[in-house]
Order: sequence, then C-alpha cells, then structure tokens
Amino acid sequence: MKSLENTFKKRLLAGETLIGLWSSLCSPIAAEALADAGFDWLLFDSEHSPVEVAGLYPLLQAAASGSAEAIVRPAWNDKVLIKRVLDIGAQTILVPFVQNAAEARAAVAATRYPPEGIRGVAGSTRASRYGRAKDYFRVANREVCLLVQIETGEALEALGEIAAVDGVDGVFIGPSDLAASLGHLGNPGHEDVQRALREAVDQLRLLGKPAGILATSPEDARRYRDWGYQFVAAGVDLGLLVKAADRLSAQMA
Repeated sequence: MKSLENTFKKRLLAGETLIGLWSSLCSPIAAEALADAGFDWLLFDSEHSPVEVAGLYPLLQAAASGSAEAIVRPAWNDKVLIKRVLDIGAQTILVPFVQNAAEARAAVAATRYPPEGIRGVAGSTRASRYGRAKDYFRVANREVCLLVQIETGEALEALGEIAAVDGVDGVFIGPSDLAASLGHLGNPGHEDVQRALREAVDQLRLLGKPAGILATSPEDARRYRDWGYQFVAAGVDLGLLVKAADRLSAQMA
C-alpha cells in the first residue's frame, strides 16, 4: 500500500486555478455533502470555528469520499498543532497570521520530518494509512503542501521575503484581517484594501508564487480569480446556509 498523492499541490504547482469552499460548520454530514459539490478543495477552519483536532478527524474522513481535496487551517502557527493535524491525514495546511520570513520558516520546519524539519514521528496514524503505507516517511515531506496566510500591513511589507522561503508552496491573503489592519474593520471592499489585494497578487505573480484568497460572493471570487489569484474560496458554508434560510423565510412571510 502506498501513500496518497497530494493532488491539490500537484495541480497548484502546475499553475491550475483551483476554486474552493470554506467550511465552518464542523459537521461530518456537511463535509461529506460539500466534498462532492464540484469544488476543487474544501477547507476546514479550526482557527475561527469551534473544532479541535479530534473534531477535525471525522471531517477529513467524511470528505475523503468526495472529489474536493481537503485543506485544514490550524488555529495557530504552532508546531504541536501542525504535527497533530498532519498526523490525522491533512496533506495541505493553511497556517494563519504569518508575519515574517522567520515565522514562515518555523511553519515549514513544523511540517517536515528531520533532517529538513522538526515534525515528530509516529507510526500508526491516518496519515500513513495506519502504518500500511511503507513509503510514507520517504515521501511525506514532498507531499505536504504548506500555504501561509498574510493578514496585516506589516506582513504585506514582508511579502517578498515570506514568499521566498523554501517550502512555502502558496501565499494566502486574508481580506478581513487585512482590512482591520489597514483601518477598515469590517470593510474588505474598501478601495485601500482592494488596492492592497491587487498589488499583493501582482507581486506574488512576479515571484512565481501561487496566491490564494477568500471571497464571500461569486462576484468577488470571479474578480480575484481574474486578478490572478490561483486558489480562491468562493464562499463559506455557514454563510451560504444562513443566506438560504433567510431567503426561504422571507419568501414564506
């Protein structure tokens, strides 16, 4: 039995544009249903959702039957959290609030086994197909896809240095926190924020580094895609549920 290939990483580095969905519902039923909705990827968020590592486990299991590749955002750039998320089978992770190259290098180290990094070694994990994938330790470092998240004006100033860190496969720009950092809390559509988002993707394109972003409407998602963002979340499952419920309620009033 062999280890699973990270097809998200393969497609991302091949230059494909990948459209995804953000998941905050913490529900295996929702994860299973959404994984077959036609998106390229599905991100399980443990930073702003009430889910811990044990709760992520069934989400990954549920999504495995679908066509969308699973991504996990750990709650923080923490070597223990990253290790545990990788052990339960996440191959692609999005590390939040990376401010500089040193923090990016720390995230890389947390995802790699020695000598390239500091990831702790465990035998029978879901990642290694419970020890049955005999090639796992040989290919694990290669198959991990590390995305780092830029969320502040300070981090934007260090964007080139962060993107240049060996082992960073993509850079994700967080519009909401960036808006707050630039003095426009709750208004990522402000022209200052939108200008910063466009300048960021232009810079990343020149550096040859895939750029990602989260949109909350199809219009925003298409605009970001057209600007050159390569991995784009087109919406959030919880937001879609609320909007659909509100619309139905209004139609029945």
